[in-house]
Amino acid sequence: MRSRLVRGALAVTSMVAIAFLVPLALLAGQIAHDRAIADARGETAVVIAAVTVTEDRAVLERVVASTPAGADGRLALHLPDEEPIGVPRAEPADLRLVMDTGQPLTADVPDGVVFLQPSTFAPGRIGVIEVWVPRTELERGVGPARLSMVVLAAVLVASSTVLADRLAAGPVTAARHLAAAARRIGQHDLQARVEPSGPAELAEVGRTFNLMAERLHALLLKERERAADLSHRLRTPMTALRLDAESLAGGTLQQRLIEGIDAIEAEVDAIITAARNPGTAGSAEGCDLAEVVNDRLSFWALPAEHQQRQWQWRGGTTPVPVPVPRAELVSAVDALLGNIFRHTPAGTPFRVTVTARALVVEDGGPGITDADQAVQRGVSGAASSGLGLDIVHRMCTHASGRLEIGRSRELGGARIVLSFPLPPRQTTLDRSSRG
Repeated sequence: MRSRLVRGALAVTSMVAIAFLVPLALLAGQIAHDRAIADARGETAVVIAAVTVTEDRAVLERVVASTPAGADGRLALHLPDEEPIGVPRAEPADLRLVMDTGQPLTADVPDGVVFLQPSTFAPGRIGVIEVWVPRTELERGVGPARLSMVVLAAVLVASSTVLADRLAAGPVTAARHLAAAARRIGQHDLQARVEPSGPAELAEVGRTFNLMAERLHALLLKERERAADLSHRLRTPMTALRLDAESLAGGTLQQRLIEGIDAIEAEVDAIITAARNPGTAGSAEGCDLAEVVNDRLSFWALPAEHQQRQWQWRGGTTPVPVPVPRAELVSAVDALLGNIFRHTPAGTPFRVTVTARALVVEDGGPGITDADQAVQRGVSGAASSGLGLDIVHRMCTHASGRLEIGRSRELGGARIVLSFPLPPRQTTLDRSSRG
């Protein structure tokens, strides 16, 4: 932004300087030309005074020689019907024109111009006084004047550019500090603040930004504390459930109930930890898709048996690394399988397939009619929380994956596909194997 302002000031001042410099340069040349012609006109005054008094050629020769132009060989006197006195340079046609009209004339000649001034010797007798003005005299002082103009214009342009840079330094610096603070806020640094500076408008923006950051920080702290408190309140009913489970007779049911309670308590602890220490949440490490699906299917196998649901598991014989933290993948798999148990009648079959880069969950239920609405947070067509598929969708988005919702051709119900990008190492091996 600062460089743009400087370039803009440079362009504007340069155009203004050129707009004044060109006419002034032309005017300087015209002034020098007019001055030289005026000096030539002044040289003729002495000769005009002499020819009005006498026509003696010897006297007139002395008068011509006494003038500075005559001494330099630049003045000539054309007498009627006589040879000219001095060194003539004018064309005969120009001389006749001056004699006929009786008006002064400036005509071009090699290396300059001649000024022709008519003078009356006697009634009916008109002579012409010629003064040669060399080109160097016509351009005397023009070069230095134009150079001075160029230097002055360059100084003015440079000064205006430096001034524009100085004036832009304050607003640009303040804007950069504001952008840096906003970037830090976007990177979860809620302590980022700015020192209000620059013009009044930017200083006001800085103060408003600090106020917004303070309110945002306070709001997030309040929400985190609320999430931690709500999660902590779940410990009481979980403790009661654990006591009831431990009071049951030993067996598979008691073991599964205790394992389920342990899993819920672990999730509650994770929620409290994430709420109190958000920087520790969301490990960037991946996990094994096949291992996670196998573990969760072992959990959902007993409810499927109680509801007489036939289910299949395809694939998963080899590890499938995915760039998703294990806790997030467990939540996503549980959300997909839990939706089958909550939104399809008992006895509805389902199938889980694990491929080299995807997880496919199918069921024989009524299916999902509006896929776009199904992934909207808090929106549900089955009187539920509307968070299940949103959790899955956000996990895929964070992992640079893709969520596809369609209909199963074999089972007739919903078909949900979670596609994950191949890990860099596996991608390299695949490319090398292809040669």
